[in-house]
Order: sequence, then structure tokens, then C-alpha cells
Amino acid sequence: MIQRNHLTIQSAALALFAVVTVSCASTVKTVHGFAPINVGAHWVMLPVANYSETPQAGERVEALLETVLRKGGVTSLRRYPPLKQDDTHLILSDRQRYEESLAWAQGQRFDYGVTGSVEEWRYKGGLEGDPAVGLTLVVFELATNRVVWSASGSRTGTGADSVSGTALTLLGSLIDELNPPR
Repeated sequence: MIQRNHLTIQSAALALFAVVTVSCASTVKTVHGFAPINVGAHWVMLPVANYSETPQAGERVEALLETVLRKGGVTSLRRYPPLKQDDTHLILSDRQRYEESLAWAQGQRFDYGVTGSVEEWRYKGGLEGDPAVGLTLVVFELATNRVVWSASGSRTGTGADSVSGTALTLLGSLIDELNPPR
């Protein structure tokens, strides 16, 4: 009887551990590389579209992505120039910002452009308020507009995490796949 109770307690503890582990931070990602990418080439950061409900989430991702790309070996990275700060800037759509920046970048001598979108950037409702982030990244050759790498991912953090920290972790795991070890 004591042996049976001991096994029941162990089973319950193991089940509780599994539930707690599964409820912690989780990441889902899909990565597709089409061609070898030269991280030493000349890169340009283009606007990241914001499809989330959080204002300026695209710009937040751009700032984080710049750091993660540099850490991943992209040393020659330039950002698109800021758009004019007037009333029309406030109503420009993400698509218009992207088109203007792309036109500028194509007139320069960049090899790769990096862009993407934010699908989710928020804290989930409920007691825990877990951060949730969903992102897509695309790297393409500027001369041909050919996509050479793309990745999408989502990550849910724990109640102790921030949205930006959760996004940084997700971006890091996606960029680690840019040139995975062979």
C-alpha cells in the first residue's frame, strides 16, 4: 500500500511538472531558406509592417531586429532614412512607407533588404498577462527582388516576461536560422 501511494504521488508530481512546463514560454517557428546568404554583404533595413493592434509595433521590431542582425554577423546594415515629419507622415500606411523606402534602397548599392511584419504584440488577458508576439521576417536580393530567406514565428512568454523581451527571444531564434551550421 505504501509503495502504491508513493507511485501515485510521483505520478501526480510528474503530471504537475509537465503542466507547468507546457504552460511556460513556448515558441513556434517556420523557416525557409532559398539560397546561401552572405551576412558580410551590404544590407538595408526596410520598414516592418504592423498588423497588430499595438501602435508602432513595427518600429519596435525594427529596433530589436537591427541589434539581433548585427549580433548574427550582419556588420554592414543601414536603416532606411526617416520620412519627413509632417502631418502626412502620420497618415502614411505601412505599405506607402515600405514603397518609399524600397525606392530609396534600390537607388543605393545594397545586396539584401530585410523587412517583415508584426502579427501580434500584446499581453494576453487573464491573471498572468502573458506576453504574446507573432512575427514574419523576409530577406530578399534588392537587385532582383528575389526572396532568399523567410521565417515566421510566434512566442508566448510567462507573466514575468515583457513583450519586448519575448520578441527579442523570438527574433534571436529566427535569425539563428539565417545561416544555420551545416
